[in-house]
Amino acid sequence: MFKSGNVTIMVADLKRAVQFYVETLGLKLQHGMDEHFVQIEAPELTIGLLHLAEEQESQPEKSGSMSIGFEVQELESAVETLKSRGVEFHDSVEGKAAQVVHFSDPEGNTLYLVSSR
Repeated sequence: MFKSGNVTIMVADLKRAVQFYVETLGLKLQHGMDEHFVQIEAPELTIGLLHLAEEQESQPEKSGSMSIGFEVQELESAVETLKSRGVEFHDSVEGKAAQVVHFSDPEGNTLYLVSSR
């Protein structure tokens, strides 16, 4: 029935969001940037970034409304790489099957890295 899916994140500053997802996280810019929408490619996930026009009354959603996880093979290495790019991590959760560390994008959206044990 479904061929694929994606996540769209509402952002106040599109340029800053693109810089974070492409330069800081190292994801790929899938479609060229226009003033309202770009697509960022992550392995097995496409993320849409939607810039709300100033004339719209709605505000971008803040953290707590969704989170995006990125699975990594070596958590410690991925954390160190992102720390060197200015990412600050909030917490770490260790479970029987996986370890998860949380951080935020410039808009305050919750993101996390997860590594299976």
